[in-house]
Amino acid sequence: MNEISGAIISITLVMSAVFVPVSFIGGTAGTFYREFGVTMAVSIVISALNALTLSPALCAMFLKPHSKDEEGKKLSLVDRFHAAFNVQYDKINKKYQKGVENIIKHSVVAGASVVVGIVALVVSMSFTKTGLIPDEDTGTLFAMVSLPPGTSQVETQKVTDQIDAMLASNPYIERREQIVGYNFLAGQGSDQATFIIKLKPFAEREYGMFDRIKAVFSGAGIAGLFIDPTSSNMVLGMIYKQTSSIKGAKIIAFGPPMVSGFAMSNGLTFSLQDRTGGDLNKFFQIAQDYLKALGERPEFSRALTTYNPNYPQYMVDVDVAKAKQAGTSPAAILSVLQGYYGGMYASNFNAYGKLFRVMIQGTPESRMSEAGLNSIYVRTTNGMSPVGEFCTLKRVYGPSNIARFNLFTSISVNATPAEGYSSGQAIKAVEEVAKEKLPQGYSYDFSGLTRSEQESSNSTAMIFVLCIVFVYLILSAQYESYILPLAVILSIPFGLAGAFIFTMLFGHSNDVYMQISLIMLIGLLAKNAILIVQFALERRQTGMAIKYAAILGAGARLRPILMTSLAMIIGLLPLMFASGVGRNGNQTLGASAVGGMLIGTLCQIFIVPALFAFFQYLQERIKPLVFEDEDNKDAAKELEQYTKGAPRDYVIEE
Repeated sequence: MNEISGAIISITLVMSAVFVPVSFIGGTAGTFYREFGVTMAVSIVISALNALTLSPALCAMFLKPHSKDEEGKKLSLVDRFHAAFNVQYDKINKKYQKGVENIIKHSVVAGASVVVGIVALVVSMSFTKTGLIPDEDTGTLFAMVSLPPGTSQVETQKVTDQIDAMLASNPYIERREQIVGYNFLAGQGSDQATFIIKLKPFAEREYGMFDRIKAVFSGAGIAGLFIDPTSSNMVLGMIYKQTSSIKGAKIIAFGPPMVSGFAMSNGLTFSLQDRTGGDLNKFFQIAQDYLKALGERPEFSRALTTYNPNYPQYMVDVDVAKAKQAGTSPAAILSVLQGYYGGMYASNFNAYGKLFRVMIQGTPESRMSEAGLNSIYVRTTNGMSPVGEFCTLKRVYGPSNIARFNLFTSISVNATPAEGYSSGQAIKAVEEVAKEKLPQGYSYDFSGLTRSEQESSNSTAMIFVLCIVFVYLILSAQYESYILPLAVILSIPFGLAGAFIFTMLFGHSNDVYMQISLIMLIGLLAKNAILIVQFALERRQTGMAIKYAAILGAGARLRPILMTSLAMIIGLLPLMFASGVGRNGNQTLGASAVGGMLIGTLCQIFIVPALFAFFQYLQERIKPLVFEDEDNKDAAKELEQYTKGAPRDYVIEE
């Protein structure tokens, strides 16, 4: 029966212990379930079991030894390629082992490299943009239209038709639908309108090389060369440019949120709060000053609110004494006004198998002027009397509705980060401007995905610390040592630093997708280091000197480490340069994983053997190693080939 080596057990345990968040559990009614869809890396376990059971049998069937009759047979082109490749690889492996030997001799180089790797990780992490979920081009956009307060629905329809004609001329818009009288952000009103815009498929949105080069120098980085054909963000810019000529209309265009149930728009959403309970007009002016300062920051392309306190209204003053004398009440008078002017729900009725609601309201003509108050009546002790006898109207201005957040009067704000800036940078800008511009008694609070991003930023570091600790504890149990696992743990920062460097290089953010790749990298980089450490330890247990055990153990595992790492890197390249729906998340995950594996593997194959030699020496100073009684002929032969006649007492410790 095949024996299961310690390396296979260690790798399987480490990879099985890595929890990989792969999705969000959708929220309902504005509630965000913060749990991720979590899956264990069971594919690694299933693959390891396959390697231990089925693969040996298949190898025995297909990889039969050559017979004597086949030795003199002419080699095919493939055989000659294999032979030439093996010859060149052996030369590279020997040079690699000599390089490892030089690093072990100069232990200061290995120690300095570890320090540099940790510093590079900390610095690159601090300079990488942060975010929660990148905005994606879903092929759908929304445009909210708000006209001056009091604008009639007829005038709103005229402006809406004007905007519709502009959108029809946009070559990247396939179709659009308009809703007059309702705004996703501001709510219902005769001065509100909404457009639902469907973009053309990606294949029909042309994007030339000149535009790609321009995107590179405008902040997109190298990723600009592989940007989607005319992304939704570009179409948004075109919409703003087309509609800028419409005077008096406030137009807000945006894409749908990436997680449903949070907000109506992507970007940042937060609420300014008046904790003083003061005048609404003063609060609105403070909000305007704040938004102006926010718009001057480079992190934002625009920051707007649909709140407006200047809607024309009537203040109804009921003469309570006169109403009492007439035998009626203010409540009865206001109820009549609500029924005729505001509308009132009366009852239900069934028809054609459906339930209909009965609403009562006066005709539009009866609600056009103040004189209409003399045409509606309220019951008194002397019969029916016109409502106008008990009411006087005063022309005032105020908001169409008053919103509250955390029980305080609030004004909702929607802000869009500028091109090249992440939501994390935008959140920081909001906080900085608030400290400068908001007076005492006024504050802000985030909502939607922005609130979730702010809350999750404090727990991300703790998650990765726990991952590292978990891997360390597993390896400590495997090696029965608290020192030797450090040779594995201290090699991981190289790959993580590479992931952050590639993320910055390609203009992405440290978001959920990158964090998935980081957790994956922790397992994969630990796997590479475990292979070197385990095979070096096995040679040391045969009596081989620590130095040569490290060199030969690394040389023995160079080929599988390079093969698995390069296979993963090449396999992730399509993800790194992905396009279409979900491209931002795919590119973020691909770039960070490729960078982490590339830089991590190149550093590990040289640093891990030196770390093993150092920590194994410390371990044996504390607890001497008990060598195996049985002589390992394969290890002795391997050592003899490498040392080429060096004294036995120099390379073998009795």
